Amino acid sequence: MLDIKFIRENLNFVKIAAKNKQFDPALVDRVLVLDEKRRRLIGEVETLRASQNKMSDELKGDKNEEIIRRAREVKDEVKALEESLRKAEKEFTEAMYWVPNIPDQTVPIGKDETGNQIVATWGEKPKFDFPIKDHIVLGEELDLLDIKRGVKIGGFRSFFTKNELVAIEYGLLDYALKHMVRKGFTPMTVPWLVNDKTLYGTGYFPWGIEDHYKTQDDTKLIGTAEVSLTAYYMDEILDEKDLPVKMVGISPCFRREVGSYGKDTRGIFRVHQFNKVEQVVLCRADHEESVHWHEEMRSYSEEVLRALELPYQVLLMCTGDMGAGQVKKYDIETWFPAQNKYRETHSDSFFHDFQARRLNMRYRTKSGEVKFVHTLNNTVAATPRILGAILENYQQKDGSIKIPKVLQPFVGKKFIRR
Repeated sequence: MLDIKFIRENLNFVKIAAKNKQFDPALVDRVLVLDEKRRRLIGEVETLRASQNKMSDELKGDKNEEIIRRAREVKDEVKALEESLRKAEKEFTEAMYWVPNIPDQTVPIGKDETGNQIVATWGEKPKFDFPIKDHIVLGEELDLLDIKRGVKIGGFRSFFTKNELVAIEYGLLDYALKHMVRKGFTPMTVPWLVNDKTLYGTGYFPWGIEDHYKTQDDTKLIGTAEVSLTAYYMDEILDEKDLPVKMVGISPCFRREVGSYGKDTRGIFRVHQFNKVEQVVLCRADHEESVHWHEEMRSYSEEVLRALELPYQVLLMCTGDMGAGQVKKYDIETWFPAQNKYRETHSDSFFHDFQARRLNMRYRTKSGEVKFVHTLNNTVAATPRILGAILENYQQKDGSIKIPKVLQPFVGKKFIRR
């Protein structure tokens, strides 16, 4: 959430930013209209309350019937105005939730993914002297995947992993988690079911409401551990000396994939349920420190991919493809030989105080000033998507799969054969 004072003083700037992120600039105008209404009602309520207090003082010394009658009228007026103010505050807050964050000046302006820029590549793409198989064929031939029965039991985009692929998956998640612990991050398991306040606070609502599963208790299933980790200190004030806070969470994730009809329908690339190790940092309200951690967190994820010896590229996302809350975002895309292209496996973002304002998450500086923290997050490893990349990049001519060296201890072998 942006600061309303900032919006008032930088109206055109905020509207241009919204337009560049493919949002209607009229959202910003509506916020100002509701803000004016809210402030007018606040003034009227305060005036009436002052009048009410004055009459209360007068009645202490004189039980004048006219004053008593007028006091009752003012009381009713205050009650009615307070109800109008409550509704106006609610409308204002809901409108503020829809205003997107301001992208960094280094972010390219673009309408969609065609505006993204490649900023780094690593690794040599494997060369095969035999017909390349995709991860579905490899998984089924080696009895590592069962999509048919997954769909029979769980519906579209469901699957089973089996045998060595299970060991590879949990070995990868364990490797990624320990990698982040070595970087000084606190490992955490997180609530998978969260309340609406948490999802609005992290910026997944209102934009992503339709993509979240909900329970009969109206709690929602998380689409990433970022939600629970970022909200960990919601409504709290930290001490500056305790920053940065570095957390790494491991959890299953759930997404309805609304709007992805017809996309990636084959295989285990776009699914409703997956597992992920996620890193989150809370730091001081300083742009340069956010930039530092954004790059640092990206490097941690790249180190995991390099340990797996998987080729990848890093994209700087343009304004129209980066999401509402982010100030700046990188996507890391891993090479999928059967598709002959890089596909997204990681997202690295920073938000300044956009999430912290919504979560009321602050810190007290050494001088005693209270400020909102800055927040960042990035994927460390997500399965089963990265499993598909491993199967395809490590396939052998005899139909076997070579297991990445760093994962061999978890599986107890170097090759998967049937």
